[in-house]
Amino acid sequence: MMANKLADWQGARYHGQPKGHYESWFLRGNHPTRNQAFWIRYTIFSPRDRPQAAIGELWAIYSNGETQQIRVAKQEIPIARCQFANHGLNVRIGEATLSAGELRGEASAPHRIRWQLSYRGGGAPMLLFPQYLYTAPLPKSKALSTRPHVLFRGTLEVDGEVIEITDWLGSENHNWGSKHNDSYAWGQVVGFDNDPDAFLECGTAKLKLGPLWTPPLTVVCLRTEGQDFRWNSLVQSVAAKGVWKFFDWTFDSEQHGLRVSGRFSATREDFVGLTYYNPPSGSHTCLNSKIASCEITLQRPGQPSRTLHTKYRAAFEILTDETNHGIPLAT
Repeated sequence: MMANKLADWQGARYHGQPKGHYESWFLRGNHPTRNQAFWIRYTIFSPRDRPQAAIGELWAIYSNGETQQIRVAKQEIPIARCQFANHGLNVRIGEATLSAGELRGEASAPHRIRWQLSYRGGGAPMLLFPQYLYTAPLPKSKALSTRPHVLFRGTLEVDGEVIEITDWLGSENHNWGSKHNDSYAWGQVVGFDNDPDAFLECGTAKLKLGPLWTPPLTVVCLRTEGQDFRWNSLVQSVAAKGVWKFFDWTFDSEQHGLRVSGRFSATREDFVGLTYYNPPSGSHTCLNSKIASCEITLQRPGQPSRTLHTKYRAAFEILTDETNHGIPLAT
């Protein structure tokens, strides 16, 4: 059955499948005016052919761009101590919980981060791909923002320091699959500096099919002025342009006279390196920033072009197997 309600999109796809599985629910928020952000991720990792070795993972990042400090914490929990509802948002990993509008938990290595947060709002889910692809064999990695535009309140405690969270703007997200994409750049903006109600999610990925690599595939979804604009069909993803390097990514997509172009960028100091286990085998490195900059331009037939920008409220990730990026791995 095709999921079409919020609770369906939030529910777990994990059922102990032997082919391997990863799944995560992540929440991210940015201070409304300052260069600070958090990212909290509840994750399932089940290696292929070894479902008995599945684990739950807790991740947390606190980024302070004003002091150029990023603190990372991770915890791994046996799957027997985890629970996941297949309808609605009800996740427990060890003692950490996530439900619709509330999350509480702690992760302790290499830093200790504790969170007690509530959130409200959201808007309609934003699907990164056309809906039919969420039940298709490909892509093997599915992603969407279940609640794209929420406000967080509560506290983070980072190595004993309490950070008050008051109306930080962010999102609730869900992704899953039998393997990670082989290489990608991904970005998200919840509220631009000059359009606080806008939402952007986009990605450029290269997939490995046997010994061959696909060309870069780029998808873009934008919500602004009460409308959703999507450049995410299979044909459009091939026709679009997307190029990334360390630590810069540009993209351009046009269909039927509707065009979007943009750029994500950040300094090396804005990133942290994370190890993402891959269900088939091995792992990838995720270079992760939640305080990047972004600028996009939307062009519509018969209307003036619009440029949206944010100085440091963009999420920007690069998944890679390269080792020449100069960022040490925190986990």
